Amino acid sequence: MNTPELGLPMTVPAEGLPARVRIHEVGARDGLQNEKTTVPTAVKAEFIRRLAGTGLTTIEATSFVHPRWVPQLADAEELYPQVSDLPVALPVLVPNERGLDRALALGARRVAVFASATESFAKANLNRTVDEALAMFAPVVSRAKAQGDDVHVRGYLSMCFGDPWEGPVAVPQVVRVCRALLDLGCDELSLGDTIGVATPGHVTALLAALTGAGVPVSALGVHFHDTYGQALANTLAALQQGVTTVDASAGGLGGCPFAKSATGNLATEDLVWMLRGLGIDTGVDLGRLVATSVWMAAHLGRPSPSRTVRALSHQES
Repeated sequence: MNTPELGLPMTVPAEGLPARVRIHEVGARDGLQNEKTTVPTAVKAEFIRRLAGTGLTTIEATSFVHPRWVPQLADAEELYPQVSDLPVALPVLVPNERGLDRALALGARRVAVFASATESFAKANLNRTVDEALAMFAPVVSRAKAQGDDVHVRGYLSMCFGDPWEGPVAVPQVVRVCRALLDLGCDELSLGDTIGVATPGHVTALLAALTGAGVPVSALGVHFHDTYGQALANTLAALQQGVTTVDASAGGLGGCPFAKSATGNLATEDLVWMLRGLGIDTGVDLGRLVATSVWMAAHLGRPSPSRTVRALSHQES
């Protein structure tokens, strides 16, 4: 396997960008939840351990949802104890108070709720209106925060840039739900381009509107899908606005089972390659990360869609 040991990419910093970016790795959860066949628990645990060995500091482990919703993650109770000893943050998704109870019982200290900026997706994903979903999350967030100062709650917000049923999503509509999630007590928000339709100008406009509404940029992360090949361009636009948390999925795994037009997440390797070239620190060993994605691709029986994984491993399409 090739490794980037020849001094490539050449580091050429650009003005106005952060010195460091925290990658919120979602491959083990968002990446695997959309697989047609269930990945064995032992393979998932090894995947997370290998990801932790690359220098990633935040690895989303699983989701405590009902198995009917996401059968690929039905083993949350079995998986989490196998990785909870790792010296990294291991966020888990909790859709409701029952999911929170299951996560807390296993010692989870970082949880996430998942809301929608649009009524159509809220109905498809949670069978509720946007406001009904927010009301459902209120006790989840408050109870989680009551567990102690070390508990961190993330709010995922889907369909921030476009919806497969409703089309364009108005910026003020997204701002309203973001503001509501923060008011509930969420520590961090992840702005999701669930179907990958965002472009850099739209990203800039939304971030400007959010900061104008009193949402601190330090509380924002971005989650781009690469459906139209825009994920890296959109990420760069977000970095230019001061965002320092970027969601990505090792090997470009994943999509969204509730939005059929959603394709793969931004590949962590592609993100690290760009950030390395810009002189932005991530703490990630790219060679180890590529090896991990090649290993997982072999278990899934198909090559990684990540361009960087293919380039550095000569993986055939």
